[in-house]
Amino acid sequence: MTQDSQTSVTFEKRGAVALVTLNRPQALNSFTRQMHHDLWAAFDQAEADLDIRAVVLTGAGRGFSAGADLSEFDFTPGPDAIQRADPGPIIEQAFNPTTRRIQSLRMPIIAAVNGVAAGAGASIAMACDIAIASPQASFIQAFSKIGLIPDAGSSWLLVERLGMPRALALAMTGDKLMAQQAKDWGMIWDVADDCVAAAMAMAEKLAVMPTKALVTTRKLMAGAHARSLSEQLDQERDAQSAMGKTHDYFEGVKAFLEKRPAKFKGE
Repeated sequence: MTQDSQTSVTFEKRGAVALVTLNRPQALNSFTRQMHHDLWAAFDQAEADLDIRAVVLTGAGRGFSAGADLSEFDFTPGPDAIQRADPGPIIEQAFNPTTRRIQSLRMPIIAAVNGVAAGAGASIAMACDIAIASPQASFIQAFSKIGLIPDAGSSWLLVERLGMPRALALAMTGDKLMAQQAKDWGMIWDVADDCVAAAMAMAEKLAVMPTKALVTTRKLMAGAHARSLSEQLDQERDAQSAMGKTHDYFEGVKAFLEKRPAKFKGE
């Protein structure tokens, strides 16, 4: 087991799973620009280690992430105040790349939502393949409370997870959604007293499965809403053909025929 403490994100290897922790507990793990870079470095470290076949993302302390650290925005009075306070650049340069990075990881990623996930913190949790929350965790679309709109993917992810009526009401009101209701509504997979342990167990389960097939399933499903059934059938055909060339496909079928557990390599 190795541990590497970075400025604002920690990385710990636990067998075939990387435990990545947002580590600014004094600020509810709100994101600075540096924290995004530290998170990308942790993802790079996970992807570079071929032994790692799943990632768990969680937060230190009592929160998962409170979203953007607003102290990094410059509201000093002056003629260029509007340009300096513009949230667009940090979305383009930091939050959007983080959401895209999560969605493009070469292995499954599970969010262990240990506390409040507000603003872009909720977006990042939803961007993970699977989310497991503690009973005390909550999800807050805090944007409307400061005159902004859902970002880092929330305007898409919320509608996909919850449907328009619930998504729009949560986004407009900024009301808190507790973990159990988030599960009941389909925003997250499960609620567990020890969400990190539950997420690690899920990650360990996925880490011995055919990794390429899992990630290809993510890509297929993420784009399904934009395609017709006929177009999706073509996408499935092509993806299935690609999977048919992998080690894990041959091993899986061989193990099935030989009535033994498969030994997948993620290749």
